[in-house]
Amino acid sequence: MAKLTKLLKNGLFDENPVLVQVLGMCPTLAVTSSAMNGLGMGLATTSVLFGSNLVISMLRKIIPAKVRIPAFIVIIATFVTIVDLLLQGYIPALYDALGIFIPLIVVNCIVLGRAEAFASKNGPLHAIFDGIGMGLGFSLALTILGAIRELFGAGSIFGIQLLSTSWYQPITIFILAPGAFIVLGFMFAGFNKIKASNTKG
Repeated sequence: MAKLTKLLKNGLFDENPVLVQVLGMCPTLAVTSSAMNGLGMGLATTSVLFGSNLVISMLRKIIPAKVRIPAFIVIIATFVTIVDLLLQGYIPALYDALGIFIPLIVVNCIVLGRAEAFASKNGPLHAIFDGIGMGLGFSLALTILGAIRELFGAGSIFGIQLLSTSWYQPITIFILAPGAFIVLGFMFAGFNKIKASNTKG
């Protein structure tokens, strides 16, 4: 049980895909103009990580080493297609907002990296927890990034207006591409400061 908890903690904090490993930067910077978009992208990726890690772990002794990467991509693409169709059918607004970045989960280095580095070498239960941990860490980083950009750029979070436009002038740059780089830079700095404080403590 302790190892499973550690796998979750690794994905959320110690080896966070965005803030520590600096992976998946394309969707991180592109879709986080709002908290809802960030959360939606994160949960879509988490679903793919969960399913692909499980299947790859179960088939790890059957898949020949020479074709493991193509096999992993086929498995990942299957789950991405399922997520893509479910979003299109049940949450069309989010599907439209995320656009091409849903199919691009297939080539997201977080998903393929966890398949190669962890799922193909460990049992299904550990692979599931690794996928959930990494997915939740990715979701957390994207949601926080999206929330900050939305708050400063539109005065709202999850579409709920928090700052009245009668006294607050939205800073448009935050919901544009440069805003993603600015906020992510501050997030890196803050995360590293917290990690350094915890290490000293």
